[in-house]
Amino acid sequence: MADILYTYKNQVYANITNRCNCNCTFCVRCLKDSVGESDTLWHKSEPTLEEIQKAMDTFDFSGYDELVFCGYGEPTCALENLIASAAYAKKQYKIAIRLNTNGLGNLHHKRNIIPELAKVIDNISISLNAPTAEKYQAVTRPQFENAFPAMLEFASLAKAAFVHTQFSIVDILPADEIAACQKIADDREIYLKIRKYS
Repeated sequence: MADILYTYKNQVYANITNRCNCNCTFCVRCLKDSVGESDTLWHKSEPTLEEIQKAMDTFDFSGYDELVFCGYGEPTCALENLIASAAYAKKQYKIAIRLNTNGLGNLHHKRNIIPELAKVIDNISISLNAPTAEKYQAVTRPQFENAFPAMLEFASLAKAAFVHTQFSIVDILPADEIAACQKIADDREIYLKIRKYS
């Protein structure tokens, strides 16, 4: 069975699904089977809520102040387990919760899921990935035609709902595209994190 909880750079992550509605050209899961201290992040079957909770119960959260839902899939594709396991972690372990997402959850579920997420998640990081719809479609290869504007709308709604909302991009983008992404973030008063590509 794949690792449900794993650590990377002094943080603990929850890998609750391998389903994703994007097929990003730079996705690390296309290059290797795991990151950090995990053996593999590829699930043979979708983890149940009970399996996710058991993984939490057998993990020592000492020294960690945040649990990040991020693995080899898009967490909002497993929305019910995401919400239930985040609520469980907050109640049992008094730990802050962050969601790393592609920001397409509303499009995927055809409704606004942010109020549900905001009940159990403190911080959210949304993959911006590109400064225009055309470049976004090319690099993320989403299942949806209108993914870029939907992601931006999700981010604007998220800003009002979470303690901290941020966009993220990887540092392999050309300088002009990084600058354009910064303007998108600044225009929405959302912090932009530039992640080192590994």
